[in-house]
Formats: sequence, C-alpha cells, structure tokens
Amino acid sequence: MSSASFSSQSNQPLPSLIGGDFPRVTRLVTIAGGSGVLPAGAVLGRIAASKKLTLSAAAAGDGSEAVRAILAEPVDATAADVEAIAYFTGAFTADQLTFGAGHSADSVADALRDLSIFL
Repeated sequence: MSSASFSSQSNQPLPSLIGGDFPRVTRLVTIAGGSGVLPAGAVLGRIAASKKLTLSAAAAGDGSEAVRAILAEPVDATAADVEAIAYFTGAFTADQLTFGAGHSADSVADALRDLSIFL
C-alpha cells in the first residue's frame, strides 16, 4: 500500500473565492511594481502604457480603472514587478474579492460579466 501524497496548495484557488462551476481561464500576468501587497481575489485593471496589471481603482485614469481580471494568488509587488496567475473567466464569490477605491461588486458586475467573469 502506498502512502498518501501531498502537494502545495499555494496556486490553488481559495475555496471561498470560487463561486460556481463556470470554466476558469488563467494566464500568467505581470503585476506592476508599486502595487503593494495584493491578496488572492484582488480585482485588477491593466495600465495602458505598460500592459501590467494593478488593483483597479475607479479614478485611476491610466487604463487600470477598467476591470480586467481577478488575481488568483497573493502577491507582494511593493518594490518590483511580480509575475502571478490571474483569472480571466470564472464565477467568484463577490464578498471574497478585494476592490480598489471607488469600485464595489455592484459597480463592476456588468463590466466583469462582459468578460465572462461572474459574481
């Protein structure tokens, strides 16, 4: 009889973050340095000039005000750019997400739905 095998769960979604069975598509992305410490579930926008992602804030003005993805793993992008996995489709539990200033589940739900991200 073989013994049980265990592996790191660090790249697995938090069970409470996932809100349904809609297929999840992930991609490796670059989180912009200076974004700070972001938890799994952070709602991301893309900076137009650099194409890097950061926490989406409604008044950003650099392109990142438009929501684009949900961070799949916690990252620390305080001092430098960091590569991370982000969800580009899926169903998620709204109260487990982290929204930037001026955003809420209600304010971004339609934009996320257009991307096949459902709350």
